[in-house]
Amino acid sequence: MQLPKVNIPPYLRNKYIISFVVFIVWLGFFDANNLLHKYKLSRRIAELEQQKEHYIVEIEQNQRKLHEIQENAESLEKFAREQYLMKKKNEDIFVIIEK
Repeated sequence: MQLPKVNIPPYLRNKYIISFVVFIVWLGFFDANNLLHKYKLSRRIAELEQQKEHYIVEIEQNQRKLHEIQENAESLEKFAREQYLMKKKNEDIFVIIEK
């Protein structure tokens, strides 16, 4: 009894190509630094960079407010009244909450 001949293309019989394909599959799916992990990390990096830009803008705004408060006594009084609900001795405070 003779087994039928199977036509396997020569490039599939090459041991270097087979080992290269196995290597690529291993790196793509089974390695600790696989493609999915790298994709998640790149998304996380992009998200953190957006947060960084947001905080840089917020820091600049706060520095401008701080400079304004330090330079002007009226600004300091206004800030204290609005943020910390401070008042003079003979004043009443009415807090209005808008919804």
